Amino acid sequence: MAYDCIIIGGGIAGLQAGIMLGRYKRSVLIIDSGHGRSSLCKRYNNIIGFPEGVSGDELRLKGWKQAKTFGAEFLQSEVIDIHNRFHVKTKCGRTFKASTLLFATGLEERLPDIAGIKECLGLSVYVCPDCDGYEIVDKKTVVVGSGDTGAHMSLTLKYWNDEITFLNHGGKELSLEMQGRLRKEKITVQQVIAERFVHSEGCLQKIITRSGLEIEADHSFLAFGGNRVQSDLAVQLGAHHNEKGHLLVDPRTRMTNVDGVWASGDIVDHSQFVTTAMGDGAQAAVWIHKWLKGEG
Repeated sequence: MAYDCIIIGGGIAGLQAGIMLGRYKRSVLIIDSGHGRSSLCKRYNNIIGFPEGVSGDELRLKGWKQAKTFGAEFLQSEVIDIHNRFHVKTKCGRTFKASTLLFATGLEERLPDIAGIKECLGLSVYVCPDCDGYEIVDKKTVVVGSGDTGAHMSLTLKYWNDEITFLNHGGKELSLEMQGRLRKEKITVQQVIAERFVHSEGCLQKIITRSGLEIEADHSFLAFGGNRVQSDLAVQLGAHHNEKGHLLVDPRTRMTNVDGVWASGDIVDHSQFVTTAMGDGAQAAVWIHKWLKGEG
């Protein structure tokens, strides 16, 4: 079967686009690996309409049901190849034809191999200060990071909390500039290896280091850098990208330089908010519909 649009990635941006395109009565297939970044977060606290917060899984499930209501189809698999404008081959062995493509594959989050982190993500352990800096007001807060990346996160969080401890996980060297700024802001730095996040149902209690040191903490931020932009397939089609791998799109239409290929969400270089991803997906869907009508 040929689809009007195949959306690669069923996270927040992809689902929002699927809802919009379904409401345009377009045939849509959303292909998702089931391991998106949003599925890791146990609670988002800054989305309108969810004053008590909402988990990434709940948001995705509701989005999936909503998109399905408007006719979108789903396949849990991975896309491994795209050829002959646009035949999409999946890991499960099936191939589909599309008139347009929307890449919404996002980022692969780089998380350290420390026990207890995943259970706490979004509840007491965070990665985005703009999203969750508010949560650490008057709370014991520890940044677990590496080198200047972790130092920068610690300095950023001083806006919300004067008492920040930075665990330089693995002891990566800090630049002289960062050492000076950390001293000036009176941020405690410890050169340790964090081994376990002790928590109760996702609420952090303490961090245990390899040497046996126990550090009490109510909240923690992770800062390691090195997240991978999952744009390889789009780049193989000729889509332009920046030095980090983020796809470059038209600011209005969200289409890449490849005719008939769009991108939205964290695969594009922007603030990486869930709410931004929603808007991105909606905007892309509008212009995919216009392009299919010959108005793009």
